[in-house]
Amino acid sequence: MNQNNTTPLCPITNTALDQFVSRWYEYHRNTNSDLLKTQYDSQWPSLCYIDSKELTDGAPCLWKPIQQSTQDMFARLSEALETDIHPSINTFYSRYWSNHLSARCSEGELELLQAWNQEDMERLRSNLLGHALDKKKRKQTLSFFFAITSPDDGMLCINNNNGEVWYEMPGKKPIRKIADSLAQFVDGLIVTPI
Repeated sequence: MNQNNTTPLCPITNTALDQFVSRWYEYHRNTNSDLLKTQYDSQWPSLCYIDSKELTDGAPCLWKPIQQSTQDMFARLSEALETDIHPSINTFYSRYWSNHLSARCSEGELELLQAWNQEDMERLRSNLLGHALDKKKRKQTLSFFFAITSPDDGMLCINNNNGEVWYEMPGKKPIRKIADSLAQFVDGLIVTPI
């Protein structure tokens, strides 16, 4: 296990995410998509809000994905699980603050899960920890989810041993391999209007 209280990042996953997020945002900005609108909530702060200084709760507000500066969530998750976390999943959740991002892949429609703020990141950490403990209990290979699929409520997960992307259903063994890496998977995503 990594002893310096940091979890390594994956540069090729950073690049793939940056390119996808840029395509996603530009597509929705150019089409005036409702996906870039949310209701302002002063109790749920985020750097993603655009021009929120003069808004009142419930007012419509534009938002956009914003790069995070630092994140220790995966060092703490690694410590809790007593195992190293694959760099690609660390990179995926540590790169942006954002609402979920819709996309399409060869498997169909999906949403890339993201954290809106630090409190949301803590909720995510709890869910990832619960998922990991369930995998351990079932004596299955450790994986971490990063997307949900429609309409079947499946999950796309990173195999923690090798970084492969797998399709899974909650509580079941991995069903099929989707990509050799998260970067390869993200590179193939298509931005969708939904």
